[in-house]
Amino acid sequence: MTNATHSLDRPREQLWDLIKDIRFAMFTTRHENGVLHSRPMTTQNQSLGGEDVLCFFMSRRSDAVSDLVAEPTVNLSYAHPGMDRYVSVSGQAVISENMARKKLLWSKLNEAWFPGGVDDPDLALVEVSITHAQYWDVKENKMTQLFQMAKAAITGKPPTTLGESGEI
Repeated sequence: MTNATHSLDRPREQLWDLIKDIRFAMFTTRHENGVLHSRPMTTQNQSLGGEDVLCFFMSRRSDAVSDLVAEPTVNLSYAHPGMDRYVSVSGQAVISENMARKKLLWSKLNEAWFPGGVDDPDLALVEVSITHAQYWDVKENKMTQLFQMAKAAITGKPPTTLGESGEI
């Protein structure tokens, strides 16, 4: 895999291009006992916008919310194995009381978890301000990947042309 850094004039768009088709992120917090806890969460954004913030709806009573209130540094892992695309996002999480944003992000599907709708008192809008992102994006088809891996196994030299990785 080649190591590349996306151009600095479009990092927001490039990050969004990498994650927009991945519905769920593994949202990782540090629990009070020091252990990392991950759980699947739906990214609510329709775009990344100008704030470099990813949004999630969570229960105010959940361990995830109490974890991030105590330690706001979180990690979001996005994976699309079918496209060989993987993204790790680090950031700072906060609970937002921005009702306009809640309404903008709300969808009928969220009522499965929050039957009181956007006004449900248990609904917490979690905003993660992105501080760093790392990605791995393999562009080659499976046959090319297998050929490159077989070649590497025979020659003892790791493949260097299987997509790209970098930091945003």
